[in-house]
Amino acid sequence: MIGRYLSGDGVGPNLYEVPSLSAMEALMVRSVATALLVVALLWPSLIAPALADPARWQSEWPDTDFSKHSIAFDEIFSGGPPKDGIPAIDDPVFVPVGETELPDREPVIGLTIGDDSRAYPLRILMWHEIVNDVVGGVPVAVTFCPLCNTAIVFDRRLDGQVLSFGTTGKLRNSDLVMYDRTTESWWQQFVGEAIVGELTGKQLDMLPARLESFARFKERAPDGQVQVPPAASRAYGQNPYVNYDSLAQPFLYVGPLPHDIAPLARVVRVGGQAWSLALLREHGEILAGDLRLTWQPGQASALDASAIAEGADVGNVLVERRTADGWQDAVYSVDFAFAFRAFYADGTLHTE
Repeated sequence: MIGRYLSGDGVGPNLYEVPSLSAMEALMVRSVATALLVVALLWPSLIAPALADPARWQSEWPDTDFSKHSIAFDEIFSGGPPKDGIPAIDDPVFVPVGETELPDREPVIGLTIGDDSRAYPLRILMWHEIVNDVVGGVPVAVTFCPLCNTAIVFDRRLDGQVLSFGTTGKLRNSDLVMYDRTTESWWQQFVGEAIVGELTGKQLDMLPARLESFARFKERAPDGQVQVPPAASRAYGQNPYVNYDSLAQPFLYVGPLPHDIAPLARVVRVGGQAWSLALLREHGEILAGDLRLTWQPGQASALDASAIAEGADVGNVLVERRTADGWQDAVYSVDFAFAFRAFYADGTLHTE
């Protein structure tokens, strides 16, 4: 979470050009990966300052009911920024796909509900993590946690009310902890469950969405819209976690690491089971019960090179479920292996 709440120098006339960075900001972007590596190596000696402090949280979060929680408080760490220090977007702005110059290889979260198709570039979500929107008449929260590589879209409707979400600045298992602005309960992004506060135990519905290249989105939704950066400028198009997905150790994580796969290897998760991306990439297609997983090249990693568009090719994953009406998009995410093991200790991870 380091650095994402600092402003950049602004954007040029092309909304998707990588902005010119000040010397200070350029140095920050280049050095974050080094800082993450140092933190990973020194993490055991840095645990104490980041440990949970419910008494202090109560003063910062007077409307959160800390008497209700489903997890141990000492599993929650400060990621650095304060509440809303990473600002969610509440009024996203879109333009037709034909009016943008977003690089074809850049990753977007593609969401289609009814006749409404929208693309949310990770170059924006990298710095904001949550977009509260309404798509096809459905209130949604489009979310991305860079430290887990987890992109999930939630239905914001719950028990007759519509919630909106912000960032707490906290992490659990290195994953984004969100909060709803109605009750200020805290929610785990990876599983969509409230873990602290009045709504503890409540579950948000996940909606089918695709983590795909912009080229793939344009091809399947030529009349769709793509989100453009908000007025508050940041280094959109730059990756503040250079080479993060090549590290041996995740950031701000102290749990057990998987033994059968690299912690920061990508896996394709559907519920409590997952398949390694390397396995899917090798086969191109995997059939598992009523699921069909496919892989095709052409999507850049958002967490590799300094410029997102220049990231290594991690490819496009699509997960579909067989129904009486044919194949339909299923709910899935492409996560780092350590996060899947942290949240699904008894889950099945297919590596061969």
